[in-house]
Amino acid sequence: MNNSSSTSEQRIYIVDDDEALRDSLAWLLDSAGYLTQSYDSAEAFLADYNDQLTGCALLDVRMPGMSGLELFDRLCDLHATLPVIFITGHGDVPMAVAALKRGAADFIEKPFNDEDMLTLIRQCLAVEKEGRDRRRQDAEVARRLDLLTQREHEVLELIIAGKLNKQIADTLGISIKTVEVHRARVMEKMGVNSLAELVQNVVGLEPQAPR
Repeated sequence: MNNSSSTSEQRIYIVDDDEALRDSLAWLLDSAGYLTQSYDSAEAFLADYNDQLTGCALLDVRMPGMSGLELFDRLCDLHATLPVIFITGHGDVPMAVAALKRGAADFIEKPFNDEDMLTLIRQCLAVEKEGRDRRRQDAEVARRLDLLTQREHEVLELIIAGKLNKQIADTLGISIKTVEVHRARVMEKMGVNSLAELVQNVVGLEPQAPR
């Protein structure tokens, strides 16, 4: 295991059976201020894997035992959110391209340029953090939605549909004043200050992937 003094919670997981390449990559990434963790096999990484890991993974395509591609398939089955960069030899490019179509982030051919690798890492970490922030926001929106009463849910659905207070009152058979009360409670419980913010949060809510 190689750790840098970076304060970032993200970590780059290096999975390669080539000790020299692992050490070289760890040195490069540590020197750039990243946290790293190295594994000499796909099985070793999988044994450590959990869905709280953040950062990205560098996987060698060809390894004894479980290959990098097989590891990627297992991570897909686990609904892993870590972006994956494949390290390939020239003959492995078609397999890496196929992996891209299945959701891998990118691949880089050996021997690679250090700056190209660091650029890929920066891009992957930014994407991973953005996705994590979005999932955290979605979870908070979902938590707040659970606080709404059945009637508040009904009012919310009609608000999202663009209905005016009078139209909501007519649809639900309640007074406009009652609609205004429900509407205010919805805004308060959802923690928003404007209709636009409410719509953006609820309409933008993505389904949570099963674990």
